[in-house]
Amino acid sequence: MAKIIKNIQNFSSQYNLWSKGSKIIIGVSGGPDSICLLDILYFLSKKYDFELQIAHVNYRLRGKDAVDDEKLVKEFGKKYKLKVNVLKPKKSSYVGNIENALRDIRYEYFEELRNESGFDFIAVAHNQNDQAETVLMRIIRGAGLNGLRAMRPRSGKLIRPLLKVSRAEILSYLKENKLTYRIDKTNQLVDIMRNRIRHGALPYLEKEFNPSIIKTLSELAYSVTDDYDFIEKGAERFAISVCTDNQVSFVESDFLILHISMQRQVLRQIFSLLCGQIKNIKYSHIEEIRKVIRSGKSKTKIAIIGGLKISKKGARIEIFC
Repeated sequence: MAKIIKNIQNFSSQYNLWSKGSKIIIGVSGGPDSICLLDILYFLSKKYDFELQIAHVNYRLRGKDAVDDEKLVKEFGKKYKLKVNVLKPKKSSYVGNIENALRDIRYEYFEELRNESGFDFIAVAHNQNDQAETVLMRIIRGAGLNGLRAMRPRSGKLIRPLLKVSRAEILSYLKENKLTYRIDKTNQLVDIMRNRIRHGALPYLEKEFNPSIIKTLSELAYSVTDDYDFIEKGAERFAISVCTDNQVSFVESDFLILHISMQRQVLRQIFSLLCGQIKNIKYSHIEEIRKVIRSGKSKTKIAIIGGLKISKKGARIEIFC
């Protein structure tokens, strides 16, 4: 118990997750990760003088199981003398991808509570295994550096104190402290990609190739995050310097002198600055624009790629949305 708590305190100090007297909303589903987070933050509240509240979302999609989850969370609230806030969304609000819809509802509710209560942070229970699962899932789907970045320990007002804690450590903590938790049966469904990775791919890799695969993938994510942030900041400086009045203008040689990784990120930044988003921008779009910029033809070249209009006249490149 002492080791896991000490690790979390060191992690918090490293990433400035909280300070003495912080007011924290804790997202608690009733599962092992969130119960572990709740118990540890309650324990640390004596040292750091935290003010805590619990937030729970009952989506009413799992019948009696959902009712029992809510009941358990309320029992912990009573045990620790903490206020328990419960949201029961209307099922009509679950539109599009169900997983994304539920996540959006959850985080919007947490942020609404934080604002209403005047609290500082929202704590959620993502752990090292979640990090590794996300990285492996994105590798399989073909993500680039951007997609392989880690979940951050702190994203604005959202904090993830358990990101360096493995699921095995969490279960050991719960067992040692005789803490009850609920298991979401949908986490066993094999038609969900994350579940196949959690129960199939990662255990196989752990057994056959690398016993420390969870830690290895998690550390990869942190390394990629640092590298990507370096590239992104440099690209942002270039993109901002050449963008005025909703258009971009630069000399071909100033762009081509950049490393190819920086060129691609500069173009992503330009899409973001001019169009407000890069969600629908594909790798092929970036490469087509690079091809236009590198074109050695003397006559004016105009192309429309991914919603951007690119004009090259001599060595001068102009881009509009």
